Amino acid sequence: MKVAIILGSKSDVDKMKGAAVALKEFNIEYRAQVLSAHRVPEKLLETLEELEKENYECIIAGAGLAAHLPGVIASHTTLPVIGVPLKAALEGMDSLLSIVQMPKSIPVATVGINNSFNAGMLAAQILSLKYPNLKEKLTEFRKNMKEKFINDNKEGVEL
Repeated sequence: MKVAIILGSKSDVDKMKGAAVALKEFNIEYRAQVLSAHRVPEKLLETLEELEKENYECIIAGAGLAAHLPGVIASHTTLPVIGVPLKAALEGMDSLLSIVQMPKSIPVATVGINNSFNAGMLAAQILSLKYPNLKEKLTEFRKNMKEKFINDNKEGVEL
């Protein structure tokens, strides 16, 4: 099980750490690197070829501003691509719309603005279709999450 995390800029590192946290939770191997659809398009295409040859199964791509990175990646591979719109200009709404409004036949699954953790979770769910042990880990994770929520909130709240 291998997932690639591609960031459009080094300034996105902190925003994209959540994806790595989620993948580590399920012992999913990942490779993270900075590439740009605009600044180094040739290197991006070369890297996508490498990822396919090295049997990566999903790509998480975070981008702000024009936010073309996830869509450009999706246009060059049939691997599932999960886009993370990052807050930059316009509070990230521009990034969200750039990623979610892909043309017909080139989908990019899209999570909430700056929500790279959910991108990692979605990658785990996609991989769980192929790996039964991962599906069991996800089921256990959800069970524990629910129990923790109930325990943390059983006393009610003071308003």
